[in-house]
Amino acid sequence: MRFFHIARIAAKAALAAATAVAAVTLAGLTAAVAAPGAVDDARLRHAPEEPGNWLIYGGGWEEQRYSRLAEINQSNVGRLHLAWSFPFDTTRVQESTPLVVDGVMYVTSAWSKVFALDARTGREIWRFDPKVPGAADVPTCCGVPNRGAAVYHGKVYAGTLDGRLIALDAATGKLIWSVMTVPANQRYTITGAPRVARGKVFIGNAGADFGARGYVSAYDAETGRLAWRFYTVPGDPHAKPDGAASDRVLAEVARATWSGEGYRYGGGGGTVWNALVYDPDFNQLYLGTGNGYPWNGRFRSGGGGDNLFVASIVALDADTGRYKWHYQETPGDSWDYDSIADITLVDLPIGGQSRKVLLHAPKNGFFYVVDRRTGKLVSATPFVPGVNWASRIDPATGRPVIAPAAEYFDQPWIGRPAAGGAHNWNPTAFSPQTGLLYLAASETQMTFRPAPMLESDPAVANLGIHLFDAPPRIEPQPGAGHSGPRGRDYLLAWNPLTEHAAWRAAGGGGGVLATAGGLVFQGRSREGVLGNLVAFRAQDGTVLWQQPVPDAVLTGPIAYAVDGVEYVAVTSGASVQSSTSTPRARHFGRLLTFKLDGAAQVPPDPPLAPPANPPVEIAPVAEVTAGGALYGRYCARCHGIATASSNVIPDLRRSPALTNPELWRAIVIDGVLEDRGMIGWRRELDAPRAQSIRAYVGEQARALQHTDRTGAGDVARQP
Repeated sequence: MRFFHIARIAAKAALAAATAVAAVTLAGLTAAVAAPGAVDDARLRHAPEEPGNWLIYGGGWEEQRYSRLAEINQSNVGRLHLAWSFPFDTTRVQESTPLVVDGVMYVTSAWSKVFALDARTGREIWRFDPKVPGAADVPTCCGVPNRGAAVYHGKVYAGTLDGRLIALDAATGKLIWSVMTVPANQRYTITGAPRVARGKVFIGNAGADFGARGYVSAYDAETGRLAWRFYTVPGDPHAKPDGAASDRVLAEVARATWSGEGYRYGGGGGTVWNALVYDPDFNQLYLGTGNGYPWNGRFRSGGGGDNLFVASIVALDADTGRYKWHYQETPGDSWDYDSIADITLVDLPIGGQSRKVLLHAPKNGFFYVVDRRTGKLVSATPFVPGVNWASRIDPATGRPVIAPAAEYFDQPWIGRPAAGGAHNWNPTAFSPQTGLLYLAASETQMTFRPAPMLESDPAVANLGIHLFDAPPRIEPQPGAGHSGPRGRDYLLAWNPLTEHAAWRAAGGGGGVLATAGGLVFQGRSREGVLGNLVAFRAQDGTVLWQQPVPDAVLTGPIAYAVDGVEYVAVTSGASVQSSTSTPRARHFGRLLTFKLDGAAQVPPDPPLAPPANPPVEIAPVAEVTAGGALYGRYCARCHGIATASSNVIPDLRRSPALTNPELWRAIVIDGVLEDRGMIGWRRELDAPRAQSIRAYVGEQARALQHTDRTGAGDVARQP
């Protein structure tokens, strides 16, 4: 009898296991019964076969951001309406890609907060606040965003702005472990999403504009123990080896490509702040590396050189971190041409056979197709017109033919694209239906003005060029698109086989999603800080649907399904760098979720920002001029060049503190708002210097008040 009892128990266990597997297979299309966060390598390998879920940042290990769902399609997308929305508790920029696992949505927000929501209704299940200190906002180029989490083996992983990697219980949000991934008292941050594979969590970091030395770390997913680390640039030649997976290749390959004593100024840059992709076909991890530090190569590497591995794609063995190959897109980068844009893995018919390649559209304006097995270049073509830092990419060597004038070491140079890039971090999408890669593209130029010497002020970004003290000269370029403050922006559909654009849709926007319904979704700018979510016909770019939303949409939407109902979701929240002539009152960003015939109401646009608030007193011209220089040095990076601001971080021309010298001092010197990211600058500024900044901002407020009264527009003046 006992034998048969045991047999029955075993049979029931087998049936339960089979049921759980079936639920996982159909996750999102039926009611899921799997344990929270039950994601493993097998599910990630076959993520496209679970279109009801969105299991990882790019939708699957290939990071194609393509959904096989087709309930929402070209014939009915006009019926798309809001199903639910979820307000975050911060006004700061939102860049997160939500994940959906078996009916639960996991999403991060600014300040590295993590939320679990019911994907059907938006009901909050739990939230976790890692309590990032406000001072962590200082060593950031562009605010306090977080681009997303990873879910694996019942845990939710996220990086925090102050450099931690945290593991949370997917069911409860309770902290399981936390490790500090960056050295203490150095200017590193984490804004990117971690990736997971083969029992490891992979995480990079940011900070190249502040002297950080780039690296990627792999941690044991269960324990948080460091498995390996790979540094992307050599660092101090007099220091001992790092004891890292990168030691050998840095010594034998990279070191010789650096010259001079630039290491004295910082770590060299090359941070991996966005693109991390695992390739199961070769068990490789691809890194997209950032710019060198300082930007101006004369200071970084006085004798020239490629400066490996800045502005590169690097392939590593995912188990050990061992170097396998690299392809450098911008040798000796002096233009902030990061290679951090999303990397997309595809199989393409090339030369009569299917080849495993990666697609990449980085900031430098060239579209690259690279063989994933060898790292050899397949093709490289400008995807925007007017690129002038290099005339072409030599197909035999894979190296750019750099224009001599682009080496702006001693004199200004007007470069195309601008430092913001022809394409930045905003996610791209590849549709197997059309064979096209969709991305936000920009045609811009700016003047790179070299500084005569490199400053050593630890409070600012010492880049070797003049950047924040005056507006960069940005002008539109000829070609299709909408002409705006940044130049011409458009959604670009690029054919990697023909190396030409299939179509362009004018207008600036963020990341994209492609679906089997023949659609491409993109969040688009509306007055800079407001947005539209737009659905395009994937074949030709025809606009089929659009919905105004109260915030700019910078990241890419996702598609998922629960109980057979398809949803499209996206986070929204404007950037510090958003450009607008009509700033809005500060307000919380949101997660917005749409479905066919949704019945929820889209939140209204926020009201206009308060009017200018100039002080009554008129400051002496000399004081205003001195304040303008200090403002450019310490304030412009966050509050806007020449005070022109989107008001995501307060527009100081409208601040109540502008007419209250005591409050101004308390904020600027004493740091009473440090918990919000506004540290006190007592080490850099005394009371008279802080007052001169107030005088400068006051005159800018007076100018704004005048233009508001006369209707002449928001024109910021230089002292």
